[in-house]
Amino acid sequence: MFKPVLYYVYDPMCSWCWGYQPVWLSLQEKLKGVIDIQYRVGGLAPDSDSPMPKEMQVSLQQIWQTISQQLGTKFNFDFWSKCKPKRSTYPACRAMIIAREFNQEKAFYFAVQQAYYLQAKNPSDVETLVDIAHSLGIDKNFFEKQLQENDVTQKLMAEIEVVRKMPIQGFPSLVLYINEQYIAIPIDYLYWEKTYKIIMEHLNE
Repeated sequence: MFKPVLYYVYDPMCSWCWGYQPVWLSLQEKLKGVIDIQYRVGGLAPDSDSPMPKEMQVSLQQIWQTISQQLGTKFNFDFWSKCKPKRSTYPACRAMIIAREFNQEKAFYFAVQQAYYLQAKNPSDVETLVDIAHSLGIDKNFFEKQLQENDVTQKLMAEIEVVRKMPIQGFPSLVLYINEQYIAIPIDYLYWEKTYKIIMEHLNE
């Protein structure tokens, strides 16, 4: 019998993941020692050096405003004037794969979110990711080289393939693996208690 696992499926540049972060941190704290929690990247947008279309920029800014109004999440809208947005999250996803090897995935994830949403820096750019790696004590040259390695890309693509077979509804998603089944767990963006109760009900069945 496999032990139950709660999978947190995310993309480091997903704005709803940023909005969910405070509640997710509280939920994790309550589940500490109760169930194994594992992070998995979903891969929101493939590699691209093309500028993000203006229509998409407008659409994403509207999403930021919606999240801010509904959840009280802080965003630095200077990003849209200071940076050259690209519809590409795979570089940041690869960074998560590398950081996981150093047991730094959670810290790197939060640092990417802060850089993107509060500091108006672009995690689609290698320079931003390398600077974050350095701030977390990961060798800059090693990290930058790893970002280009085929085996890291292969690990990412394999993870995305597994995630897409789970019952996810975009990002973030919570999926409980129990009794050899994957079960979608509803997310409440305001209160951790509801999600906690549902998870515990499944664990106590």
